[in-house]
Amino acid sequence: MTRDLDLRRFFQGLMLLGALAAWSLQTRSETLVVVGDLWCPINCEPDSDRPGIFIELAQEIFAESGIRVEYQTVNWARAIHAVRNGRANALVGAGYEDAPDLLFTTIAPGVSRMCFYARPGSSWHFRGIDSLDEVSIGAINGYSYDKTLDGYIRRHAKNGQRVQIASGDQALGLNVSKVLHGRIDVMLENSWVMANQLARSRAPIPELIEVGCREPDVPIYLAFSPVLERSREHLALFEDGLRRYRQNGRLKALMARYGVSE
Repeated sequence: MTRDLDLRRFFQGLMLLGALAAWSLQTRSETLVVVGDLWCPINCEPDSDRPGIFIELAQEIFAESGIRVEYQTVNWARAIHAVRNGRANALVGAGYEDAPDLLFTTIAPGVSRMCFYARPGSSWHFRGIDSLDEVSIGAINGYSYDKTLDGYIRRHAKNGQRVQIASGDQALGLNVSKVLHGRIDVMLENSWVMANQLARSRAPIPELIEVGCREPDVPIYLAFSPVLERSREHLALFEDGLRRYRQNGRLKALMARYGVSE
């Protein structure tokens, strides 16, 4: 009887070790797919030495658990759809209003300060939603700016004299071009993103001027798919890492590498 018990414990131990080994192998080989459209410095060119603040943050945090981050760029509307339907794990740079059904951490890696930009010499300044009646504005398909601005854009989306919506991977550059060539008066964009776009431009274009910003600033996140089995586990891993990186200064150093601050 004692021998049978010992043998049973021995085989149970082997089975436990095998299960642990299989779990460890599965974790080490796991890939988490993150998608978004180019919104540098939040998320930049894939496979570059600077893929973006949020991408590097995700890569470092998930690497601690043996999970590889695969970052892909698609246009914003397709990115939301892919995460919502489980074809990708997480959406980079999302706000609550972009896709409220996704899973969000309780703290945000950054904030979006959304501002209006015009040609040099413009006398217009954003003074609230009513002041938009004086200009034509450029926005990006699928983006959420805030409830008030989103409502204005929806109301006038079919009137090209009031609102023009840019789509595709080059939507930001298209809006910049429209402003510079007088096809629209102003465009809406994140202040970090606009500074980066103008700094990286190869063409000798005049710098657009900021003519007012939406208030308050809006938190932006790495948001996870609501339909994938491990999403809540991934969210918890990312949030834990984000808290630690804020406390130990790694997040601040990462932002400084891209020339921005919290």
